[in-house]
Amino acid sequence: MNAGRRILCFGDSNTWGNTAGTPDRYPADVRWTGVLQRELGPGFLVIEEGYNGRTTVFPDYVENRLSGIDYFRTCLDSQSPLDLVVLMLGTNDLKVRFGVEAQSIAFAHSQYMEAIRSVPMAGQRPGLLVVSPIHLSPAYKDNPLFHGMFGEEGVERSKALAPALKSFAESVGAAFLDAADHARALDADGVHMGAEGHMSLGIALARKIRSLFPEER
Repeated sequence: MNAGRRILCFGDSNTWGNTAGTPDRYPADVRWTGVLQRELGPGFLVIEEGYNGRTTVFPDYVENRLSGIDYFRTCLDSQSPLDLVVLMLGTNDLKVRFGVEAQSIAFAHSQYMEAIRSVPMAGQRPGLLVVSPIHLSPAYKDNPLFHGMFGEEGVERSKALAPALKSFAESVGAAFLDAADHARALDADGVHMGAEGHMSLGIALARKIRSLFPEER
């Protein structure tokens, strides 16, 4: 078995492991990245790169957050060599202040593929697994902060991400998984998944990644 398979998991607060309705973080073994590591076993190293509020390409001057692409290029180099990038972004792009819809969010992912193809880094070019994030729950409207961020149609707009991201993934030869098939946002804030969702998503991603590296079975 090749013990050097390195998997970079790049995402937002649902990768960081934010517990719904609090500023706290799930323990490492509860977060989906930790579940993924446990399921894949010692033949893989899961590298966790979650950041609260991260967008795809939009700098957020309201929350003072960098866009993901601003760090991703450096991250590719610093974490190389890599065999696979698992990219789960898009929820924060739905905030009304950015004024973008699912197709534009999917198109923004092309900058990540371009970075994977062009950034100087050790080893071979990694593959890309695009993960469409979980849907917002209507309960986000009960939270004044999130209601203001995502507006009235957040749930519908979040549900539009999966088909747009799947189409993007197919167009660039990337793998795809819809997180909403395996996890949901808790009603505590309508945005973040619970421990059960982390478990289910981690197991589903392990199954998907094994299919991409059949020689590691």
